[in-house]
Amino acid sequence: MTTPTALSVNLNKVALVRNTRQLGIPSVLRAATICLDAGAHGITVHPRPDARHIRPDDVRELHALVAGRPGVEFNIEGNPFHNLMDFVRELRPHQCTFVPDAQGQATSDHGWDLQADARRLQPLVAEANALGVRVSLFMDPAPQAMADAKAVGADRVELYTESYASAFGTARHEEVLRGFTQAARAAQAVGLGVNAGHDLSRENLTAFLRAVPGVLEVSIGHALISDALELGYAATVKAYLASIARAFEGTPS
Repeated sequence: MTTPTALSVNLNKVALVRNTRQLGIPSVLRAATICLDAGAHGITVHPRPDARHIRPDDVRELHALVAGRPGVEFNIEGNPFHNLMDFVRELRPHQCTFVPDAQGQATSDHGWDLQADARRLQPLVAEANALGVRVSLFMDPAPQAMADAKAVGADRVELYTESYASAFGTARHEEVLRGFTQAARAAQAVGLGVNAGHDLSRENLTAFLRAVPGVLEVSIGHALISDALELGYAATVKAYLASIARAFEGTPS
């Protein structure tokens, strides 16, 4: 059977709720522990410069937690021209995902324009690689841009999946999904690994993974934490793992 896609849990929304009070609850570290105990393969955080959710101390504590769990990966997302590289240099996570967010942006909403940004990105990708850190570039599902991502030195791309989530269940679903399939194949053709994330959910994840070949990791935060408010962290992680497993049912070993 083909190895299923890894599930990395993004904990930003847990931190966002915690930060509304001075009580330290809900605990980001406790959330990570429960999710990993339930079978999640990794933890993702996106510490923004204004620390409105994940804070620097969270990043360090989660890094220490993951370091004690062989086989579990830590992924730090962010803009490498803002605060991301400070964490990469200090902690050397398994993976850093370069995201082109503006300083006050509410959430990620577009991939890199490598025609404009490649020259600035290239030395930072090289620096992260030299530190032993895998680099993934947050990219729109544009097949023609994948060769540019490889030329910058990236190891992987994370396909920005909001357009898929928005089209899911509509007349445009199949057309949009084909675009992601083509983008993934274009990335793999030039030697890039493929991740995916943003607005993936229990409802749309299986169909995405069935159609898009070779996705190595999905990073899911908003929908997963929303589900956990009703189901609890452990049951929610198991439900997402089941959604992933269904995508691989019947695949040859």
